[in-house]
Amino acid sequence: MSARIKLRVRQALVGACLMSAAGIAGAEYGLNLRQGVTPIAQGAYSLHMLILWVCVAIGVVVFGAMFYSIINHRKSKGAVAAQFHESTAIEIVWTIIPFLILIGMAIPATKALIAMEDTSNSDISIKVTGYQWKWQYEYLGEDVGFFSTLSTPKAEIFNQEAKNEHYLLEVDNPVVVPIGKKVRLLITANDVIHAWWVPDLGMKKDAIPGFVNEMWFKIDRAGTYRGQCAELCGKDHGFMPIVVIAKEQADYDKWLAEQKQSASAASADSNRVFSKDELIARGEKVYTANCAACHQANGEGIPGTFKPLKGSPIATGPAADHLSRVLKGKDGTAMAAFGPQLSDADIAAVVTYERNSWGNNMGDVVQPTDVKAAR
Repeated sequence: MSARIKLRVRQALVGACLMSAAGIAGAEYGLNLRQGVTPIAQGAYSLHMLILWVCVAIGVVVFGAMFYSIINHRKSKGAVAAQFHESTAIEIVWTIIPFLILIGMAIPATKALIAMEDTSNSDISIKVTGYQWKWQYEYLGEDVGFFSTLSTPKAEIFNQEAKNEHYLLEVDNPVVVPIGKKVRLLITANDVIHAWWVPDLGMKKDAIPGFVNEMWFKIDRAGTYRGQCAELCGKDHGFMPIVVIAKEQADYDKWLAEQKQSASAASADSNRVFSKDELIARGEKVYTANCAACHQANGEGIPGTFKPLKGSPIATGPAADHLSRVLKGKDGTAMAAFGPQLSDADIAAVVTYERNSWGNNMGDVVQPTDVKAAR
């Protein structure tokens, strides 16, 4: 009997060790923290691994003592339990040792938390605003800003085409930052609570209407890093990705110059006169990126949730009312104000498109100058 018990205990210990080793090996791929590409992410990973091995050591000591006692002090070997109720020395030891362990873990954890909140001496500041369902980025002091919207094709979303590698994790306008620079984010929201989260950067912050949160990161190496909104924010919560591209300083400077040039071109478009066909073609792209999620690609909306544009009083009524609704939105509904989000040319295009699609056929043409006047 004694030999069989020892054999079973050994088999159990060997199995536990093999399972533990397999778990640790697999953890690198799916169950463990990412090491990340920022000091914060790498610090969190190191702290996590330190505390993990402290827990493993405690488990080995505790279970080792327990199994040793079970095997060597069992009744069949004639062991007799010691008769005592109190030991001041033991109570002091098992109070002091856990206390020292906790202090040893608290010191690096506190340093990591303090570092996470230290946004001082940043090189770049970017204001991030969450919308249903997109992100707005404004590079403070650079006069550069844009909206970042999901760019995964609708055909993939509706299973009409095979899904690509970065399905639902791709955008039309990614955030671009230089490597080796401290980037501070000022995070807020325009409608409901969102959360800005990129796992490789090691941090997540809520975007709360009327409140500004701060976070920072400094990326060590060039690359593309993807994340998502991490707060349930409505029906298209899963269609609100984040893409950060880290570039060498020279490449970043080139990108920044291109953005400023694009902003100048958009300003010039505000005074340009477009043909009807140009406006409709541009408006279809703007509609797909900003409106189709609620009103659907066919303009029929979602019954009971989002009203249709096809044959609607807005899209077939006075053009001035239609333009005002797109610019200012409608309080108490999911219809956001697109005035702060889109350029004069984009708003003119999307209004023209909506008034001349799905059988509306109003024949109206809204020019950017009309939008500028309506603002």
